[in-house]
Amino acid sequence: MTEVSSLTGRLLVATPVLADPNFDRAVVLLLDHDEAGSLGVVLNRPTPVNVGDILEPWAALAGEPGVVFQGGPVSLDAALGVAVVPSGRGDRTDGAPGRRDHTDGAAGSGPDAGAAALGDTPRTAGDRPGRTRPGEPPSDAPGAASGETGAASGGARASADEPGDEALDPDTVLDTDGPLGWRRVHGAIGLVDLEAPPELLAAELGSLRIFAGYAGWGPGQLEKELSEGAWYVVESEPGDVSSPAPEGLWRSVLRRQRSELALVATYPDDPSLN
Repeated sequence: MTEVSSLTGRLLVATPVLADPNFDRAVVLLLDHDEAGSLGVVLNRPTPVNVGDILEPWAALAGEPGVVFQGGPVSLDAALGVAVVPSGRGDRTDGAPGRRDHTDGAAGSGPDAGAAALGDTPRTAGDRPGRTRPGEPPSDAPGAASGETGAASGGARASADEPGDEALDPDTVLDTDGPLGWRRVHGAIGLVDLEAPPELLAAELGSLRIFAGYAGWGPGQLEKELSEGAWYVVESEPGDVSSPAPEGLWRSVLRRQRSELALVATYPDDPSLN
């Protein structure tokens, strides 16, 4: 298989020609990307649901707007936490080795480790859903029992006989330095273990976002969409995760690019007006 250059930590910005309504003007933060597939969360889909309504212990740490965001069309019944640790506060000072076992409260070994079930109490390590591969819902997600998979992008579905049945192992791309309960994805951005006590991270986090569901792509699927011109790939900034005006993120991310992409920010919402 051709080696895939990792885009972990970068942004996928939907181009105006992307027709999938799930990703219309979407800005996706890639949490994992390699030969096995890709996984990310949409940063600009706030919902009307307050974090306190479903994950009350984490509500005080959630940035404004303090609502749950729809991270993508897959596994909407599970939550992921993404948080920014300010510079200098994400380095371990206790001299302990990087990776710690999940039983001591540290983040687990995958993007969905530490995910909590929405509308329920946080799950324990023994009853977490098992993600089969990017683009497919966990084994206990709605539709999984009947073989129905959530389309993660462009309406594509992964079949059971495709390669990549194993879960992604982000240990190869995630740094393990940082406070307990947080695992670095890129720079100051990392994943939060929602099963850990919030007070473990309260003094460390600069901002927190809670996402219901995620966006996923099977092996080679994202690369195909990139070749078709569905996405712009740009660098992320910590402020993208905590933007207080997420509805305007698509335009603001494009506007800051030092290229012709800045002009795309002026593209009208209705393409017929262009």
